[in-house]
Amino acid sequence: MSEALYTAEARVTGGRQGHGRTTDGRLDVDLRLPKELGGDGAGTNPEQLFAVGYAACFGAVLGMLGKREKLQADDAVIDATVTLIPNENGTFRLGAALDVTLPSIDDAQRAADLVRTAHQVCPYSSATRGNIDVVLTANGARL
Repeated sequence: MSEALYTAEARVTGGRQGHGRTTDGRLDVDLRLPKELGGDGAGTNPEQLFAVGYAACFGAVLGMLGKREKLQADDAVIDATVTLIPNENGTFRLGAALDVTLPSIDDAQRAADLVRTAHQVCPYSSATRGNIDVVLTANGARL
């Protein structure tokens, strides 16, 4: 296994009704069930954290690929949706959607190609590939 360039560390106590904190103290959140799952919704939930992380990583990859292709993509806006979907056996699975807006790329094909390439490169996309359904859109067009 290759040596890691960066490692994030966090501790959670109490699961979805607990508290999470990174070891460096930069992220410190109360965790609560969303109202839709019977909670009070007064805290952050894992799906929200995953949505923010996925969108941030995807945006960084778009910017990197844009530079390589001589396209301005560092102004991308990514609206991420992460869903918790019940299975028939009482367990759950995740779903995700990334709605990518590339304001500086007018060509629909170039925008779609860049988003497709980012989906092949992004570490979050690699982690989810084959595990959860991910729906992508580029400048309003579903890919």
